[in-house]
Amino acid sequence: MLGKIALGALLLGALATSALLSPFFTFGGGIWDNAKKYIERSFWMKGAPTHEAAVIGDTVGDSLKDIAGPSLNSFMKLMGITALLIAPLLL
Repeated sequence: MLGKIALGALLLGALATSALLSPFFTFGGGIWDNAKKYIERSFWMKGAPTHEAAVIGDTVGDSLKDIAGPSLNSFMKLMGITALLIAPLLL
C-alpha cells in the first residue's frame, strides 16, 4: 500500500532498534544477575535493603537476559525474511 520506501523505512527502524536493544538487554540482564550473586557472596547482607534491591534487579535481569535479548535477535531475522518475501510484490 505504501510502497518500497515504507518497507525500507520499516526495515531500517526495526533493525536499528533491535540491534541496539538486544545486546543491552542481554548484557544488562547478566550484569544485574551477577550483581546479586556478588552481593550475596561478598557481603553476606541477606535481608538488608541492598540485598532486597539486588533481588529485584535479579528478577528483572533474568527475564531480560533469558527472554527479551534473544527474542530481539529472532525479531531481526523475521523482519528480514518478511521484507524479502514482500519486496517482489512491491517492484
